[in-house]
Amino acid sequence: MKYLEDVLIEPLISEKSYDRIADSNSYTFFVHADSNKPEIKRAVQELFNVDVLSVNTMYRKGKKKRFGYVIGQQSTRKIAIVTLQEGQTIEAFGV
Repeated sequence: MKYLEDVLIEPLISEKSYDRIADSNSYTFFVHADSNKPEIKRAVQELFNVDVLSVNTMYRKGKKKRFGYVIGQQSTRKIAIVTLQEGQTIEAFGV
């Protein structure tokens, strides 16, 4: 990736992601599909000024949706779960 801002798309806000923050200090982001773990780690460290312990990635398959007579499919998205050192937080999540 050329720019760090292109790696992270947006934070994933859900009940499960907030439970993950409380339990293991892990934050969840939607990331660019072509980004790899070292790029994600570097982007989080430099954009939020935190120390990253680990990065886990996965793909969330798009659901099939019906629009009248047409059956479409949502896009498949890549998710990154970033674990931070104890005591550090990211303010974008509002926790």
